[in-house]
Amino acid sequence: MGFTKTILIALCLTGSGVSGAMADCQIADAKLEEAILNKPQLRGTANRQAVRDLRSLRDAAFTLQSYGRHDDCERLLANIRELIAGPIMSSLGDNDEESADKQIAAREPQVRRGAEQGIRDKKGAKPLVRIDELAPGLRADEIIGAEVRSSDDKIVGEVRNIVFGTKDGRDYAIVASGGFFTTGKNSIVVPIQSLHVSQERASFFLPITREAVGSIDLMPDENYRWLSDQRWRSKNDAIFIRR
Repeated sequence: MGFTKTILIALCLTGSGVSGAMADCQIADAKLEEAILNKPQLRGTANRQAVRDLRSLRDAAFTLQSYGRHDDCERLLANIRELIAGPIMSSLGDNDEESADKQIAAREPQVRRGAEQGIRDKKGAKPLVRIDELAPGLRADEIIGAEVRSSDDKIVGEVRNIVFGTKDGRDYAIVASGGFFTTGKNSIVVPIQSLHVSQERASFFLPITREAVGSIDLMPDENYRWLSDQRWRSKNDAIFIRR
């Protein structure tokens, strides 16, 4: 997250007072999510950290906007646009042409991110794997930032957080599915054991269709008080149990 910290420090040094900008900072104008969905350079596990850093910068822009620092917010958005347009951080520092080609090939996912329909119904698609059958197992950084698809292979959202260590052993993935793909009011709560993963570890799959996802109650609060609401959790978890 080096460049995230660098830009935030620069902003602190360049803007010490409340902004006098006349118009609100238009965060949507950065078109970050559109770039993540459509640019091959921002897809795949190799660039997951770069995507997280870009979203951290975008979240910082929200914070600046909420404090009325619209000039600083606009400067941060300008940096985000430059980072989106420039080379991805994971590709820097290696001038070997053959190595660069291998990196590009490795970054290209098997399921195109943002596509309405994936490749599960195509010949040669490898079977999905249950989470508890993976060998080796998944690291947290392989889960957070991964795209999530429905059982009919349509993109649903992205894992933005995970919850482990509940007393009853039910762990969760928080899947952001609306707008900016930010954790909050547009997130659904998915039992991790209900997820399947592609063998390339590029996408997670729900056991329900995209249409069914649209009828799920969203995460009731951003402070995770729902973890203590056994009734809500049981009702929510039952949706994802395979029948």
